[in-house]
Amino acid sequence: MIELEAATLLVGWAAGGWLLLWVTTRRREVGLGYGWLMRGIFLALAAGSLVAAFATEPTWSRDAVTLAFVVAGLVASAVSVARRPAGTRGRRAEVRRRSDRVAGMTGIDRAETRFDASAPEFPPVLDLVAAAVGLLAVLLGAVAAEGPAGLAVARTLVGAMFTAAVLSAMLLGHWYLVQPGLARGPLLQMVRAAGVLWLPETIVMLWPTGMVSVLNGTIDDGYNGLLGWFWIGCTAMTLLLVAVARAALREREYSAVMAATGLVYLAIVTAFGQDLVARILLTP
Repeated sequence: MIELEAATLLVGWAAGGWLLLWVTTRRREVGLGYGWLMRGIFLALAAGSLVAAFATEPTWSRDAVTLAFVVAGLVASAVSVARRPAGTRGRRAEVRRRSDRVAGMTGIDRAETRFDASAPEFPPVLDLVAAAVGLLAVLLGAVAAEGPAGLAVARTLVGAMFTAAVLSAMLLGHWYLVQPGLARGPLLQMVRAAGVLWLPETIVMLWPTGMVSVLNGTIDDGYNGLLGWFWIGCTAMTLLLVAVARAALREREYSAVMAATGLVYLAIVTAFGQDLVARILLTP
């Protein structure tokens, strides 16, 4: 049994999401606006972690590093905004290809978004630094929780990455409405990450003392075992939805991207059910 703390949970979602943001931004394909959106969400979650900590009982080591995480995130955000004239290499190439295609078909030069190719681009390593600081805060929070330290660290870190992968896939899928010419590589990467992380997420939640104890009745869920079966349903449905989303992305039509996004949207509900229901039931 491991203590569940809202502050550790929130900073975990923020740090895991920020690491996956770095995975996306380092490709230099997605427009800068996507990074601004994601950083804003994760900064809000990290700030919520600090509020939750001081509203209950602070863990000073975790909370001090969480504050450093917020500062590192603000620095990355400020640099990204300051270097917006450069755009990204992939975005510049995409706009240039579309302009050339329109000019070739119509003979009319298409007005395009202007980028300053001589300006320095945003360095994705700043996102990696912020994510590393955030994950350190998650680690300190997990170690400070009541219960077996190794299991607490595994569940906290794996859960943070798993839920962040599903959330990132959904938000990135919606970004294709803003940037319709974007290649499917970044979205495929997030969907694959969600599928890969599903297995360790399931294993750490079953590891003793885990959901097996809920399913066999050793731990009473208060609903005659109903929540244990609900967890099984969420776990199975998450894998199914992610697998079908991956299959949808094999189709060539653009509508396949929107179909995959809708499926991952549903997977958020089941993935958070898979993670949170287990955490609540396994809290002392």
